[in-house]
Amino acid sequence: MPAEVISLVRAAAGAASARGQRLYIVGGAVRDLLLGRPIVDLDLVVEGNAIALARHLAGARGETVVAHRRFGTATFRLGDFSIDVVTARSETYSRPGALPTVRPGTIGDDLLRRDFTVNAMAIPLGAGSPGDILDPHGGRDDLARGLIRVLHQGSFIDDATRIMRALRYEGRLGFQVEEETYSLMRDNVAMLGTISGDRVRRELELILGEDAPEHILRRAGEVGVLAELHPALRGDGGIEHRFSQARSRGSDEPALYLCLLAYDLTEEEGERLIARLDVRGPLKRDIQDTLRLKGELPALDRPHLPPSAVYGALRRRSPRAVLACALSTGGEAARGHLERYLGQYRYVETCLDGDDLQAMGVAPGPGLGRMLKALHDARLDGAVSTREDEEALVLAWMARR
Repeated sequence: MPAEVISLVRAAAGAASARGQRLYIVGGAVRDLLLGRPIVDLDLVVEGNAIALARHLAGARGETVVAHRRFGTATFRLGDFSIDVVTARSETYSRPGALPTVRPGTIGDDLLRRDFTVNAMAIPLGAGSPGDILDPHGGRDDLARGLIRVLHQGSFIDDATRIMRALRYEGRLGFQVEEETYSLMRDNVAMLGTISGDRVRRELELILGEDAPEHILRRAGEVGVLAELHPALRGDGGIEHRFSQARSRGSDEPALYLCLLAYDLTEEEGERLIARLDVRGPLKRDIQDTLRLKGELPALDRPHLPPSAVYGALRRRSPRAVLACALSTGGEAARGHLERYLGQYRYVETCLDGDDLQAMGVAPGPGLGRMLKALHDARLDGAVSTREDEEALVLAWMARR
């Protein structure tokens, strides 16, 4: 851990001890410490008031705390580190897929509510702590064997997003889902239908944020996860090539990956996927534009289209959608046009603007707008290259009117 995080852990242990509370490092940080992997965030569990402890720690460092009173949790940042402080608690589920009902508990209760054995370990902190890792569910053995195992048979019924998390950890750590856990995943994959679109989308985005998400998606297809999101989604085929091409361009962002995953859908299927995942805002437009543009690619798959025609076809599409189609299309000519639009055409501007044209005597109105468009087309197609060229062209047009 960075020195500033170690310092915070020591301060947290002292503050908890002064309050007569027990404090633990839990979850993924313990797992990654045992694996020798970098720690990117830190979960602390206190048998006491987590929000008060977090405010004490963050306040001493001038940081702001985001508290969630319903769950007794608080989050703040320390540089690039995210620090979660959690009240030890037990959880019950009123129905499958519901958010849990929580009540204060012991560290044993808190570890029992975890998703997998490798995430259900804790390191006691503070004076009087023996320093031994608490491992009531055999997490260290599963780490040694490279297994992802649930804690109980109803785990995926309580929260089916754990199915997606199991696949994500399997891919990230190079582990295997334990045999009985895999059977439970297959048996309960339909329980993803109990999970809101927003929660499912966030889990999918976390998968797409991994180093090689195509391998996780292939497994998700085998288990039936993708079919639960939409029956036409596939984790094989051209996905691996598209994703690797995106990474080769430095474009390994989850939003682009989602467009590439959706590329083989029809527009109608895409709308159903958007609704299932509760996709909104710019990402919704990216997916819609990708699928609409895919249908227009045959018209672009001609080698001698002028740049102005390419620009006119693409200017209303989001750049991410254009890139998704460039990475996915088999049409060589169309791909070249898309690439040139992204790298060149969309940045082309004229020297003259509307004020300049009016100063030259062009009356305001629709005609001025048409002249600006024609001037931009001429610039794209290389008919003009300087301000003087543009002025001469405008004067020639005005002389013909």
